[in-house]
Amino acid sequence: MKNLCLQTNTVEETHALGRKIGSAVRGNMVILLDGDLGAGKTTLTQGIAQGLGVKRNVTSPTFTILKVYKGRMPLYHIDAYRLEGISQDLGFEELMEDNGLTVIEWSQFVPDLVPEENLKISIRLGNEDSRMFEMSASGAAYEQLLEELV
Repeated sequence: MKNLCLQTNTVEETHALGRKIGSAVRGNMVILLDGDLGAGKTTLTQGIAQGLGVKRNVTSPTFTILKVYKGRMPLYHIDAYRLEGISQDLGFEELMEDNGLTVIEWSQFVPDLVPEENLKISIRLGNEDSRMFEMSASGAAYEQLLEELV
């Protein structure tokens, strides 16, 4: 397992980090985003979408649970906040095998959905607009992804 910690100090820097991630990802990857409300999960996802060439405005899928965006590959943006304790099959596993990128906010609420290999990004609030991103890569492809971000 490889780890990387990065800090951003503005929303623009968080978008830039996301763009770098979005430019480097390959199909069938899964990124887990965890952090408090307002930590910047959706802001980072907006940057990831930009790195994938998504033209639409990316917003939190809190109420719809899933939003799909078209770029150089599909972006499946899942907000699992409201799925805590729900055990029914929602079909998300099929998305993760569709050669797209799956980003799951609040992944701790859907542990059965989380694949063994993934990139977990924990976001902590700092002062004002600063954010600390603690990234943990599980699997060779994700370790390589972290190396590309340095």
